[in-house]
Amino acid sequence: MPVPCDCPPVSQPPVPGPAPVPTPVPETPKPAPPPVTTEPVAQYSQLQPAGWDALPGFEQGDLGQVWSAWLQSCSTLIKQPQWQQVCSIATQLDAPDGRAIAAYFRQHFAVYQATNADGSDSGMVTGYYQPLLRGSRTPTAKYRYPLYSQPGDLISVELAELYPELAHKRIRGRLVGQKLVPYYSRGEIETQPSPLQGQELLWVDDIIDLFFLQIQGSGIIVLESGERIQVGYADHNGYGYRSIGRELVDRGELTLDEASMQGIKRWARSHPAQLRELLNTNPGYVFFRELPAGLPGPLGALGVPLTAERSIAVDPRHIPLGAPVFLDTTYPNSRTPLQRLVVAQDTGGAIKGGVRADFYWGAGDTAGQRAGAMKQTGRMWVLLPRGFLPTDPVDVK
Repeated sequence: MPVPCDCPPVSQPPVPGPAPVPTPVPETPKPAPPPVTTEPVAQYSQLQPAGWDALPGFEQGDLGQVWSAWLQSCSTLIKQPQWQQVCSIATQLDAPDGRAIAAYFRQHFAVYQATNADGSDSGMVTGYYQPLLRGSRTPTAKYRYPLYSQPGDLISVELAELYPELAHKRIRGRLVGQKLVPYYSRGEIETQPSPLQGQELLWVDDIIDLFFLQIQGSGIIVLESGERIQVGYADHNGYGYRSIGRELVDRGELTLDEASMQGIKRWARSHPAQLRELLNTNPGYVFFRELPAGLPGPLGALGVPLTAERSIAVDPRHIPLGAPVFLDTTYPNSRTPLQRLVVAQDTGGAIKGGVRADFYWGAGDTAGQRAGAMKQTGRMWVLLPRGFLPTDPVDVK
């Protein structure tokens, strides 16, 4: 499961449009070990009934591009009663064109605008991608930085099983005697010998690329033989993300404009003796699993492959996983509109709130440049099957 987050932006040439606007390093929460103490939020309570005429240019985009992503969602959603009918109808449509797709959504779905707890209707839209790294199945002098598989002693507790109002909340830790204690932090995992020794999945040649792979949550490891191994999120150690870009700015090592992914990597390669200490200021750590060969994209939290530029990550307390979402934002470093129907197929540790999305750009360097540069303001409308919520709008324009 990719782990999108409010990580530092990547420098890139701007998408065509007005002059680029410098992207600041986002604020990130301080790490907090379990237990979770966040106040519960009523699920979907911030979705407000709206009409189809509220969606800017709904039928002007290429709806055919999102149809395959929607069918991916339906491969899982069709098992749920509230989605079964709309997904059954979708799977029976034979290669519909844009007009037929628009008619399908208008006939079977109601529109809800996503809002924040304070009633506002705009929020932050960031981006994420699938990086490519060079690696090996065995350690060598070149490939000496391990990706770890999910540890056998990592315990995850779904709080909803004890407290239903804390749905989508969990704590992670390990047992010491009969006591559940916080799991090993990044600094503890990176000690030699590591407490996770023997649970290495693959090895890569660059520690800072590995760090950013953990931020993205999925990637492709290219072996010297040319074999490409897709790896995806398996779990994490339970600590929140802390921005190393912000840390470098606070220390006076970089300016805000320099604290992009590329700027951080340049700093890392010119300060190798200080790098480990910097990375350990972020105690969060992600564990990986090898994904089946031939997947068209990384697996999101919904359990289906993500589609480049048509999948987003959301906060599942506010937007149902799998739902179509109309996104109204702008391209990275630009005022050029980015308005299209996408599908909520993923989640992320830093994706919190009613109007909050992480836009999946795809794999490779170009996708990485766009993803890292994206920190835009946006609005979101969620399409739900009629009757999904008791506040079902009657407007079918």
